[in-house]
Amino acid sequence: MRVLFTTQPGLGHLHPLIPLAAALRGAGHEVAFAAPASFGPRVRAAGFPHLPTGLDWDEGEIIAAFPALRAISSPAMQGRYVITYVFPYATARRTLPDLLALGDQWLPDLVVRETEEFAGCVAAERWGIPHVSVQAALTNTYTYRWALAAPLDALRDSVGLPSDPLVEMPYRYLHLAFLPPALHPPDEPLAPTARFLRPMPFDRSGDEELPDWVASLPDRPTVYATLGTVFNFARPIFDAILAALGDEPVNLVLTVGRNVDPEAFGAQPGNVHIARYIPQTLILPRCDAVVAHGGINTVLAALLAGKPLVLLPQGSDHFSNAQQCEALGAGRTVAPGAQTPEAIREAVQAVLGEGGYREGAERARAEITALPGPEDAVALLERLAAEKQPQIAAT
Repeated sequence: MRVLFTTQPGLGHLHPLIPLAAALRGAGHEVAFAAPASFGPRVRAAGFPHLPTGLDWDEGEIIAAFPALRAISSPAMQGRYVITYVFPYATARRTLPDLLALGDQWLPDLVVRETEEFAGCVAAERWGIPHVSVQAALTNTYTYRWALAAPLDALRDSVGLPSDPLVEMPYRYLHLAFLPPALHPPDEPLAPTARFLRPMPFDRSGDEELPDWVASLPDRPTVYATLGTVFNFARPIFDAILAALGDEPVNLVLTVGRNVDPEAFGAQPGNVHIARYIPQTLILPRCDAVVAHGGINTVLAALLAGKPLVLLPQGSDHFSNAQQCEALGAGRTVAPGAQTPEAIREAVQAVLGEGGYREGAERARAEITALPGPEDAVALLERLAAEKQPQIAAT
């Protein structure tokens, strides 16, 4: 079986796909990734062939690629613009012709896309093959699919496909949600083809290893802090974290992103360690709590390690992720506008000092580890490719 993966050019979109791609390859199937040209090094670093397609941009530089975002002050409205314009229209319309041309040389049996990439499912329907969506956020596009009707119909029309007034296309055949059911917002509907599976965090997209100094950290609580790979431009939030924990009796490990120089933060107290990037699967087992923006990959990695969270949502899906972590009793949220050193310090002290947060994280960990894994997803994909019929979940 030949499987084409399609993704937006961001690690938060790519990484949820890698464990499934690796499982497919391990089962003897041929796999390749279609993504913008400059994102190729990230795909190849993950060990997979890259097929350049579409508008050449990087989600880490999204404002440079889509300057209209500068005029939108509300993080929630910025997120809506990205979800309803950038992904289903601006990028998809540039990617679709390249995918169709690519099919002349590399026609797949199946397309697997992360839920915020939309050219892949249209190309698959044009080719007459099934397609699969992989959920890369708690809030999934099935919830707001009606807002996508017009741009997706325009895509379909551009290749001679009929209108899809019920917006059934994105989840038509199979939807894979690599997250525990307890994290799914209870008021959001699920596609009839949805399956919950065990998340398998992937973060080895470079050559970084665990720094040697981690082994010699003093015997006191260790807090890992990150703003991910898209929102790491928020220097005031980094400064607030440093001010909050620089004088506390903890080890603070702060990662600022591959595109940020740790030296820019100046001299720090001895308990503070700043690095560009450390794979979370290596640092989290050595930590007692996580301070983060609320990106789904970081949230899932922390919960899979059984670590409580302090969440500082910045935009996108961070708010719903934080809300669900609080509902699980696995974390505290410090809302925008209140992300002061004092508030962050108080929240960290709470998750370290009150055992209920650790217990909530451990409950989430137990639920995650009990879910079916990527090998079960491979069986679902093999069945879909053979039957070419929607895989409706049992109720």
